[in-house]
Amino acid sequence: MSTPITLQPATPRIAFTALPPLALYVHIPWCLRKCPYCDFNSHEAKGEVPEHRYVDALIADLEQALPLVWGRPVHSIFFGGGTPSLFAPESLDRFLSAARALLPIEPDAEITLEANPGTFEQAKFAAFRALGINRLSIGIQSFDGGMLKSLGRVHDDREAHRAVEIAARNFDNFNLDLMYALPGQSPEQAAVDIREAVAAGAPHVSAYHLTIEPNTYFHRYPPAVPDDDTSAGMQIALEEMLAAAGYEHYETSAFARPGRQARHNLNYWRFGDYLGIGAGAHGKLSFRDRVLRQVRHRHPRDYMDRTLAGDAVQTAQDVTVDELPFEFMMNALRLTGGFPTTLFTERTSLPLSAVLPRLADAERRGFIERDAMQVRPTETGQRFLNELLQIFLED
Repeated sequence: MSTPITLQPATPRIAFTALPPLALYVHIPWCLRKCPYCDFNSHEAKGEVPEHRYVDALIADLEQALPLVWGRPVHSIFFGGGTPSLFAPESLDRFLSAARALLPIEPDAEITLEANPGTFEQAKFAAFRALGINRLSIGIQSFDGGMLKSLGRVHDDREAHRAVEIAARNFDNFNLDLMYALPGQSPEQAAVDIREAVAAGAPHVSAYHLTIEPNTYFHRYPPAVPDDDTSAGMQIALEEMLAAAGYEHYETSAFARPGRQARHNLNYWRFGDYLGIGAGAHGKLSFRDRVLRQVRHRHPRDYMDRTLAGDAVQTAQDVTVDELPFEFMMNALRLTGGFPTTLFTERTSLPLSAVLPRLADAERRGFIERDAMQVRPTETGQRFLNELLQIFLED
């Protein structure tokens, strides 16, 4: 009698039938002043910023990356920082002209520029609009002068209002970045900021809880901030105010009027691809049989020197099959509406069965609700997102 053969399950492998949408992120690392809460790769502008050379490096970086994205259309571009609006329109125009020559950028691509209210000038922002930038993301943080001082911002409340006026005059689409649970902030002060944003007619509002990050001034010298119960009350109140004003709460910290969701950021949250160029920029690119993560050289001077010598990338590493489910969930579960079950397979190439036991665990704990078509976080899952994501890291 022959011995029965035991079939071992096949080792999952990456095999995409179609690649995700592609976005372009461009990092401009200089700012007027380093904020005490900021842990981004930003550097205070001391003396003259080497604007021309940095754009040379960005173009060289893009040229070096072309073999990885050849022929793939780009649906959005995001200039982040730092404070990209420090750069002259002519510099951004030079980069965009090169990008349009090198990449098939879609005619209706969303092109976003992050801007600090302290850099707003009418003529400058009209020029930004004329060269094809069609969306602004403005770091207001607060309309309260005292709160702005406590955050170490370079602009005051008057400049915050002026920036919004200039944005509304030149752009149909713009986002206001606000923060809450600030040092010494009361619930009423937090509510006033939301009312100001709504009154300004902002098509999109991002509202972030102040987080004390490692390696920041606030981490070394922690300010007195509202307690957890007070800050949770602020979050609930701002969500209710924005909903009453007609904004859809579509991502953990993002609220938009109908049709004004941030296309570039949605691509991140749906686990799309993005080519990241510039000092310290991160990128994620999919191929038929692998997913690649890249990081550029971090310090601006080092980045320029190395990139212009033909070496833009500091590290490049494939995402393993085992890492893909968590990476997908870390992004997609930030969306309040969750994700279609088919999207998991489209963006990871893995069957949904690879995460069914974990989804069942998350559902049992009350963090998600699901059916055959959709997985979405519950209100509990949204409030305790870190605990929800931990399920997809557990062995």
